[in-house]
Amino acid sequence: MNDLPNIAQLIAHDAPMILIDELVHAEEDKVHCRVIIHASGIFFNAQTRAVPGYIGMEFMAQTVAIWAGYHAWKRNETPAIGFLLGGRSYRSEQPHFPEGMVLDIHAKQILKSDNMAAFSCTIHHKGILQATCELNVYEPPAET
Repeated sequence: MNDLPNIAQLIAHDAPMILIDELVHAEEDKVHCRVIIHASGIFFNAQTRAVPGYIGMEFMAQTVAIWAGYHAWKRNETPAIGFLLGGRSYRSEQPHFPEGMVLDIHAKQILKSDNMAAFSCTIHHKGILQATCELNVYEPPAET
């Protein structure tokens, strides 16, 4: 039995912008999420029957947001809104992610300073690396 909460409880997005299908595992400094490429996805291209490879960066950003939301959930708090400040060296081995492809997105926090953090992110399909990037994120302080 999976005791992890539903994705919608962890991220400050609404459908159809929730792109992650599943939180697989979360720890203090890392997270593993999963996406299945399907035709009903907002970025799915009906002509190519795929999602463009550059959308992998958004998969990574949402995975980081889910990590933060998971830790808020554990503290019985509402997920905060965070901001993607940028990505360094996004590289995709695929020009697109075809329909039916199962993507495992991993993010590991590599730096934290006040409300800013950096994450090393990867996307794998069947254990084969598909994309990498380092993301810089910011979470504003809670209003008092």
